[in-house]
Amino acid sequence: MSLRFPSEPHQDKARIFRQRLLSGRLQRAVGVHDGFTALLAGRHSYDALWVSGLGISAAHGLPDAGILSMADFLAAARIADRASRLPVIADCDSGFGDVNNIVHLVREYEAAGIAAVCVEDKNFPKRNSFSDGQELADPHEFATKILAAKKAQRTADFTVIARVESLVAGASLDDALYRADLYTAAGADAVVIHSKSKTADEVLAFAHRFHPKHPDVPLIVIPTTYPLVSEEELAAAGVSVTIYANQMLRAFVTAADDVLARIATDRTAGGADTQLIDVRQILDLIGTGAVSENSTWFDETAELSRAATART
Repeated sequence: MSLRFPSEPHQDKARIFRQRLLSGRLQRAVGVHDGFTALLAGRHSYDALWVSGLGISAAHGLPDAGILSMADFLAAARIADRASRLPVIADCDSGFGDVNNIVHLVREYEAAGIAAVCVEDKNFPKRNSFSDGQELADPHEFATKILAAKKAQRTADFTVIARVESLVAGASLDDALYRADLYTAAGADAVVIHSKSKTADEVLAFAHRFHPKHPDVPLIVIPTTYPLVSEEELAAAGVSVTIYANQMLRAFVTAADDVLARIATDRTAGGADTQLIDVRQILDLIGTGAVSENSTWFDETAELSRAATART
């Protein structure tokens, strides 16, 4: 018997992610923020994990407004990565500072085995894309940060993603395309085009103009506010990855609020219990069986050692 722990991740996730990114098949990433949500995501047919800045901030009980440090974000990415076989795309806000912070970010995330980092072109401290107060970074300065990030990485498979926030900030489609051209020229391995429109129209319009010009640069979208767009539509427009960034986080709030309200009203957990999975399913999900197996191995091996010593 080999000893094991609840998580048994692959070691070449950067290479795996890079291959999937360039495969020509639409990849699906799901937003997580800790080891438990990473384990849940791994039960379904997703290709990667998106370790969400919103999710990490929410888990700390703080606004998604550039308050947490790179160390906080990296710790969450490490935990999610360790808990899952899926490669991690780490949301790194606007890079946590200046060019020196970007270089440090790349070195640390790459050394931690994270497959990809995503940096958005907003000034530090950033604000969540669906809140007020959006301030776009100077596009030439941000492109130079992307160049610095690519120069800082040590392995070929590590992926640096540039996130274009023009449409979120109320700028034009032409501005978004101009920025994407600059970031691509600076070496970005992929581009996220973000939008808070209720339909996918502007994202698809961007894709139809970007993809013919940069056919080898993967395009990534985050359909939070336009959830009705189909994966078939996205693939037809040349999109390489769709990130379901916060659906699990939002689902937890809905389900937990309902259960907590019912317990508070009923003054007993009996009624709410019918909405809950058995605790043993949680224990199975987090790999509790491995603890017993390891303990059994330990006891048996120690006893064999005693017996062998007694015979000599």
